[in-house]
Amino acid sequence: MHDQVIRGGTVIDGSGSAGRTADVAVEGARIVAVGEKLGPARREINADGLLVTPGFVDIHTHYDGQATWDPYLTPSSWHGVTTAVFGNCSVGFAPVKRDQTDYLINLMEGVEDIPGTVLSEGVSFDWESFPEYLDALETMTRSMDIGAQMPHAALRFYVMGERGADHSEAPTEGEIKHMGDLLEEALHAGALGFTTSRTTKHRAADGRVTPTLSAREAELLGMAAAMKRAGKGVIEVNSDFGPGEFEAMRAAAELSGRPLSCLIVQVRNAPELWRETMANIHAARDAGIACNGQVHVRGIGMLMGLETRLNPFHTHPAWQLLADLEPRVRFERLRSDAALRERLVTERPEDKHTAWVDSLIDNLFRLDDGVRYEPASDESLGAEARRQGVAPWALLLDWLMASDGQGLVMHPFENYYGGNLDDIREMLLDDASVIGVADGGAHVGVICDAGAPTFMMTHWTRDRTRGPGLPLEFLIHKHTHGNALAYGLGDRGLLAPGYKADINVIDYDALRLKAPRVIYDLPAGGRRLVQESDGYRHTFVSGIETRRDDAFTGELPGTLVRGERGAPTGS
Repeated sequence: MHDQVIRGGTVIDGSGSAGRTADVAVEGARIVAVGEKLGPARREINADGLLVTPGFVDIHTHYDGQATWDPYLTPSSWHGVTTAVFGNCSVGFAPVKRDQTDYLINLMEGVEDIPGTVLSEGVSFDWESFPEYLDALETMTRSMDIGAQMPHAALRFYVMGERGADHSEAPTEGEIKHMGDLLEEALHAGALGFTTSRTTKHRAADGRVTPTLSAREAELLGMAAAMKRAGKGVIEVNSDFGPGEFEAMRAAAELSGRPLSCLIVQVRNAPELWRETMANIHAARDAGIACNGQVHVRGIGMLMGLETRLNPFHTHPAWQLLADLEPRVRFERLRSDAALRERLVTERPEDKHTAWVDSLIDNLFRLDDGVRYEPASDESLGAEARRQGVAPWALLLDWLMASDGQGLVMHPFENYYGGNLDDIREMLLDDASVIGVADGGAHVGVICDAGAPTFMMTHWTRDRTRGPGLPLEFLIHKHTHGNALAYGLGDRGLLAPGYKADINVIDYDALRLKAPRVIYDLPAGGRRLVQESDGYRHTFVSGIETRRDDAFTGELPGTLVRGERGAPTGS
């Protein structure tokens, strides 16, 4: 008798094959059969009319700190994610010396927009080496599996001290060897990869650009040599991919013999650069180098509201008198005081922030219960203000006052250059792409993209009206077994005998994203944007049900994933 059988669902198994009606049998933590009439079970789940898929594998999160205090790793766990990988973009919290924690917090706050007060309160730093960090992560149970990567910035600062953040300095030969030895040690201890940042967008909270921006060839090749010795791990890079940048990373991948994963987004100042980078990736693959591009499933949008970090009015003298009030009290003041609202709209200060918001009038879109992430230009704030014959700033305030002051507007600033998601579709269709970039756990005050799996299934396979969609089986493969294989996690992401029983049972017709909202549940009362969903009937991790009908069961079967894992024997 099986432990569990999920009966009669439409099984989309993660291989890319067409969905089929079948049962899925589970014993312990593993799938033992997929087919018809699989026999009795101690527990049976009727999945008639539902989708049965592998759990999603999110290879690009920033839960480095949150994983030490939050067993549920929301928002990702609300969206069917059963494995999350962090340590991306060169930032993280190990290795670290006791007198270096402030800098790593400062760097994470600046690069990934996680408040320093939250990290200071929430992260214990009961470790120094990367293996000790992994051991600390392993002591805590969670609702999903996690994996960590060695971040270059933390490694560099650990070995070089303050010189590691000084771009006029370069590590000595001995320091490069020390970094390489520590990286090799981390990979043998179970780090899933090594991550570096080569983008000027990444700055510490004090304004300094990321320490790894100017790392030279000798340093990069030193890390590559360590990965070659270890024979393990992925190289992940977030880069501006200016002249020579891809070539430097390709050389590191070629020397290491390890896969290279490059973040790819469409930036406004160079909207065609992503195609050049993808062409370079294909050229590397043609030369026998394992290489992929991590792409997003939707445009990246900055969110603005009355409670978010980016508030259109936050430099206004009248707003500054309200800024320290409790959100509910502030909203009531605004709601009851028409003169105050008029002053906010008509007496705007002449400063860079206000000028910036002014420049976005035709590129701001309302995010309400419809949560449209591919709006047309005639849905913008400016277009709607012109239709109504009202001042844009007055309408903006009305939009933000909606839902008892929880209203939000979105400025799509990346992956949306043409005013649609056509380029994202092209990225997703590329056989050299994997799905990443959702940044779960990061940018908590301005971006909320961890709901990417739910958006992927609803928008691209069911709801898109501004162009063709994409096949459900294709996308689920990319976000499950495709991502798992890209990170050496060959034991998951597929509904087949011997594979890990990480499973979602989804009411596809009812599946939807809720509007993002601000909550205050981080350490030290820190705020964050979150986005929930409806439609996940069951989520299993290692055969144990972690969510039922969009609510947690309280079970915490998630573990730390160490090192590379091959496909199950006989699969």
